[in-house]
Amino acid sequence: MKISVVTAVMNGGKALSRAVESLKAQTHPDIEHVVQDGGSTDRTLDYLADHGHPNMALTSTPDGGIYDAINKGIARATGGVIGLLHADDMLASPDVLAQVAQAMEDPAIDGVYGDLEYVSRDAPDRVIRYWRAGEYAPYRLKQGWMPPHPTLYLRREVFADAGMYDTSYRISGDYDGMLRWLSSGQIRLKYIPQVMVRMQMGGASNRSFAQMIRKSREDYRAIRRHKVGGMGTLIAKNLSKLQQFGKRA
Repeated sequence: MKISVVTAVMNGGKALSRAVESLKAQTHPDIEHVVQDGGSTDRTLDYLADHGHPNMALTSTPDGGIYDAINKGIARATGGVIGLLHADDMLASPDVLAQVAQAMEDPAIDGVYGDLEYVSRDAPDRVIRYWRAGEYAPYRLKQGWMPPHPTLYLRREVFADAGMYDTSYRISGDYDGMLRWLSSGQIRLKYIPQVMVRMQMGGASNRSFAQMIRKSREDYRAIRRHKVGGMGTLIAKNLSKLQQFGKRA
């Protein structure tokens, strides 16, 4: 089973090496690394040329933003299963993609997801938040639940049948996509109860108060668009993050 891992990057800097090395360390034998570069002007392209994954498909061209770049990468992917690895994230252990492949051997499953750790940007070994996703049930969408997006791997047919990311969103295109795939798309997910991805704090959604407000507006738009709730769902979604700062069970 070939797994395509899409990385959309623009001036990835030092963080990119952790993502690439975690991918190269995977025990699953059939991996394609689809890199969609937005026209980096730092040493991103030099690093990838010298240290990229052995099975890397790299394109560098201007894009219309993160979701446009991801869509371009997905369109280029040749694997039967597709996931994302952001430039400042890393796969948590060498068996992550092997676990994905094993779960996806079940033809009744459309995708898999797992748990996520948020780590310090300056000290990647220091865990700040732990997101235990838990099992999916349709009623949980109204409670603001969503699978941790960086851990989500889907069959390529999901994108063909239910669409890719809506580029009219600047921050919440992942949330909109997941609500679409789970509600109208009716995809079937399997939960892998282990930390799959370690994500650095300080992403686009929480860099400033203005970004946080914009994200909430886009989240609410997605909630209403897919008819999974209203303002209560948005509030519950934001409040659910508080428990991620507690001690890990």
